[in-house]
Amino acid sequence: MGTQSTISQNYRWQLCVEFCLLFVAAPVLIATLLPATVMFTALFALTALGLGLLHITLGFRWHFLREGISEIKLGETLVFTALMFIACFGVMRIFASEAAFFLLRNEPLLLLMILIFYPIVSALPQELVFRPLFFRRYKAILPDGAASIWLNAALFSLAHLMYWSWIVAIMTFIGGLIFAHSYKERRSLPLAVLQHAIAGNIIFLVGLGVFFYSGNVVRPF
Repeated sequence: MGTQSTISQNYRWQLCVEFCLLFVAAPVLIATLLPATVMFTALFALTALGLGLLHITLGFRWHFLREGISEIKLGETLVFTALMFIACFGVMRIFASEAAFFLLRNEPLLLLMILIFYPIVSALPQELVFRPLFFRRYKAILPDGAASIWLNAALFSLAHLMYWSWIVAIMTFIGGLIFAHSYKERRSLPLAVLQHAIAGNIIFLVGLGVFFYSGNVVRPF
């Protein structure tokens, strides 16, 4: 029993170290130390590391990710899309009216490419790291109940610190709450990925992508 208890305690410490490095230290270091030109490369490397950790997580199987697909409902998706468009359009009108539908007006082909590839290249990898990896691998060290969802949303927002924008921080925190709830409470990664993809595509469609462009990053120091 003593040996098993020691192994268990050591494993918890390992998880704590991994968790802090992956979800706290790495985003802060990327945002504060790396030049904007390599920030995305570092993020992709970090995402690859997260996927590797997910793969070796005890009891995890990739086919688990299909679970909860029945939670995707057409009516609910249409309502979510409409509400997200209204919210993003409002934020754009208040804080970035000059960028309204910038890509649609000036770079329609680039916008089309974003709409096609964002769900696969960005939304899906982010969801894999911040939902299954976060809630499965680190379950033993997470707070109980809704507190874990709030923590997840806060760290999802922190992962976007590299943009140094309070608008991005708030938007990603709210998005994190929605996506984490879909995954943890409704047990549906497919729903979380779909919602993330819809939100991201609408952001770029209405012009809020200006806040998520590394070329516009201005560090406060």
